[in-house]
Amino acid sequence: MEFFIYLFAGMFAGLLSGLFGVGGGLIIVPILVAVFTGLEFPQQYIMHLALGTSLATIIFTSIASTRAHHNRSNVDWQTVGRIAPGIVLGTLLGTVVATSLQTGWLEAIFAAFVFLAATQILLNFSPDPSREMPGMFGTGLAGISIGLVSSLVGIGGGTLSVPFLVYCNTAIKKAIGTSAAIGLPIALSGAIGYMANGLRAEALPEYSLGYVYLPALFGIVLASSLTAPYGARLAYWLPAMALKRAFAILLYLIGLNMLWSMF
Repeated sequence: MEFFIYLFAGMFAGLLSGLFGVGGGLIIVPILVAVFTGLEFPQQYIMHLALGTSLATIIFTSIASTRAHHNRSNVDWQTVGRIAPGIVLGTLLGTVVATSLQTGWLEAIFAAFVFLAATQILLNFSPDPSREMPGMFGTGLAGISIGLVSSLVGIGGGTLSVPFLVYCNTAIKKAIGTSAAIGLPIALSGAIGYMANGLRAEALPEYSLGYVYLPALFGIVLASSLTAPYGARLAYWLPAMALKRAFAILLYLIGLNMLWSMF
């Protein structure tokens, strides 16, 4: 019965991910928090398990997305190679920070992030292209920052990396494709970090590999891969601005629900 819950969660996450064009972390994390809470997992580990499992699912969606963008020549692999070391360092550092924080703090960080993301979408804010990619130090610093924040909120980094790449005069289609490729080292290093940091945690649910809960991982990956194309087809027929507003409202509701659950 529990596995069917994750299949349903994956179907819902995949549909919304395809519909709104996101990697899924902003949708998957709150779904997992709700499911894990209902299953009465240890309260102190719920957010850690949700973040680690979310990043593990993004490994698979990122591979599929990167392949599709690469086939359309929309991935700047030179930029990926330059930013990846900082991404990995920042993501691993973020998992260490996250596992040292209580669930309440992680919920507050996640809620604040989705409020900022929703506001950015609603205002249609995007930095004007004004410069080229920075040098190794600047690129590394950007990678560390993107990886750190992404691992703290369980996302693939597109909300951060796309605006950064556009600001550095990368064409929007190539920025999206390159961001998808950047999401893979975030997801891989994040999942490994949450696994490793959770190995010594006591009283984790059965079938957990550190802070990655395997039944949820398999169920979400299986179902979301089937429903995401239907969400993408639906998005094709709906007005872009209406989709953006609907997604922003959804994020506000997710953030409010996360804050409500803290009290």
